[in-house]
Amino acid sequence: MWTYTKTLQHPVNIKCTDPKLAKVIISQYGGPDGELAASLRYLSQRFGMPDQNSKAILNDIGTEELAHLEMVGSIVHQLTKDASIEEIEKAGLAPYYTDHGLDVYPSSAAGVPFTAAYIACKGDPIANLQEDLAAEQKARATYEKLINLCRDNPDVLDPLRYLRQREVVHFQRFGEALRGVQDKLAQKKFYMNDMKPLDQNCGCN
Repeated sequence: MWTYTKTLQHPVNIKCTDPKLAKVIISQYGGPDGELAASLRYLSQRFGMPDQNSKAILNDIGTEELAHLEMVGSIVHQLTKDASIEEIEKAGLAPYYTDHGLDVYPSSAAGVPFTAAYIACKGDPIANLQEDLAAEQKARATYEKLINLCRDNPDVLDPLRYLRQREVVHFQRFGEALRGVQDKLAQKKFYMNDMKPLDQNCGCN
């Protein structure tokens, strides 16, 4: 189904080590509003959507979130790969280093490991899409906080700004999906004796 292009969606080229910054950015890798939760949420919810357009939107955005996960992981890796033990300790990453070394492990900025509880699947397309709209706004807000925290590091600012803008686009596309699903579910149904309801526009007599 997927074709993997072995380049990042947007370049990440960080020259200076900064494990303190990596400690907060990792929240967008495995935190409650991060890219891993988003991708799994959307790729799971797509199965229950009532029309092909909303399924396609969830599939597209869920796939792109995987690309963003790769970007965030690259940022964290590049910020820590050459860090000394002293820098790691000063950044407050000694517990993380003890358990994971310098691997990129899905957790929040507070150190809470990723959990499937972050993935909202309610079995109701309207509820799911409302959740998705909120998720994109929360992710945008998180990226804005991260941008504020690394305003003096242009190598990190550039990919973070790109990721923030994609959250805005995703919010717009989920709004489109929600309107389409609402219209779909509002269509009048016709009943013929004990037959199942037929969509008004299905072409059946």
